[in-house]
Amino acid sequence: MDHRLAVVMATDMVGYSRLMETDELGVLARQKQYRRELIDPQIMRSRGQIIKTTGDGMLVTFDSVKDAVACAIKIQEEIFSLEGAVSEEKKIRYRVGINLGDIIFDEDDIFGDGVNVAARLEGLAEPGGVCVSDIVHQSASDRIDASFRDMGAQRVKNISRPIRVWQWTPDAPPVRKAPEISLSQRVNYCQSADGTHLAWASTGTGMPVLKAPNWLNHIEYEWTSPVWGDFLSEYSKLCRLVRFDQRGNGLSDWEVDDISEDRMIDDMLAVADAAELESFGLFGISQGAAFSMRFAAKYPERVKFLILLGGYARGRMMRNDPDAAQFYEASRAMVSAGWGSPSAVYRHFFTTAYIPDATKPEGESFDEMQRVSTSPENAMRIMAMNANVDARVEARSIRVPTLVLHVKDDMAVAIKEGQEIARTIPGAGFVELPGANHCMIRGHPGFAEFFQEIGPFLTENRFQSRG
Repeated sequence: MDHRLAVVMATDMVGYSRLMETDELGVLARQKQYRRELIDPQIMRSRGQIIKTTGDGMLVTFDSVKDAVACAIKIQEEIFSLEGAVSEEKKIRYRVGINLGDIIFDEDDIFGDGVNVAARLEGLAEPGGVCVSDIVHQSASDRIDASFRDMGAQRVKNISRPIRVWQWTPDAPPVRKAPEISLSQRVNYCQSADGTHLAWASTGTGMPVLKAPNWLNHIEYEWTSPVWGDFLSEYSKLCRLVRFDQRGNGLSDWEVDDISEDRMIDDMLAVADAAELESFGLFGISQGAAFSMRFAAKYPERVKFLILLGGYARGRMMRNDPDAAQFYEASRAMVSAGWGSPSAVYRHFFTTAYIPDATKPEGESFDEMQRVSTSPENAMRIMAMNANVDARVEARSIRVPTLVLHVKDDMAVAIKEGQEIARTIPGAGFVELPGANHCMIRGHPGFAEFFQEIGPFLTENRFQSRG
């Protein structure tokens, strides 16, 4: 048994069982050809050693980070080209993960945390892509002519700490630069009442505003997203914006016993206390509006005002609406069938509902953020919680300035839900925004109008004492 530092490359064929069922002989013939003529020779030229092979993957070690990364990219580029004429459902594509760590070599196998991380990185990679850990990226980025996209820190199964991940893909669009203000963000952690660890951060200065959790979050990855990056940047120019990843997703704990409305309120309180917010505003998008209303009713002495965008007080299963219930059941079926699938088809169901007017890069970014932000199991749990939330009673007790904004043709949450909130909260104002996107994206209707409305509202309530 030998311990030593080594680079580990883990590979896996995407959808192997499905491919074998579709064209067993053809897949095997092409796989053997690629191994014989491309993969094994390239590994040998790169001074790698194949430690173990399975039917659809392998573990390889290298002494050099540069050799490992260059080898992986070369193989993926060649296979991408060779499979170009093959129909999509029959394409052979590999995922690759590369990590540098302390490895245990025991006879014909390798073990250790370094191996486990490489395997988890492989699972995060897009089909045809290569994911590497931060230490690998730092060692190879200036020595290889290849562009890697920062996926931020990721929570992965059976690894207690977040792992910063970088990804290369053969057909990747130009890397989007994060807004300047994101450089001031520092990720912090706090504990909720039940011991769950929550990742939180703040950007901007001035009046503090706590953003309630919505569908899925990732406080690092969001900055490079064309859907969220500009929105968060503009918001942070107006206030001190405090955000956190709700339990079960992003950089917060994934393996938790309880994902419920009550725990969301506990988590919001824990983050507010950790960020030393005594009196602050609440910003709620979608189901975050319901959580904001519940928090404001429970802790009225802490809340100065509410800004609610595309929100609802009652979840889909609480509306006595057959269409809403049908959407929820369809959503559950999509998550169950293929949330973790390399195909974005299943997650794209949500993307087309939330941002129907998105460009192709915007839609792909939203798909990808959903994939890396949580597991299929947690997506189901979060969805069930959201579908059954009901904050109508709490809404009636709110006595702070409230601004409700809703896009006219919102497909994810009908405008009538926002109008109901405005009618229920005493004195609430309501603004109809143009467009159809549930999320506010720069260049689309509703983005500029949203900030034109909340800017004066924030100024008006910045120094206003509670009445």
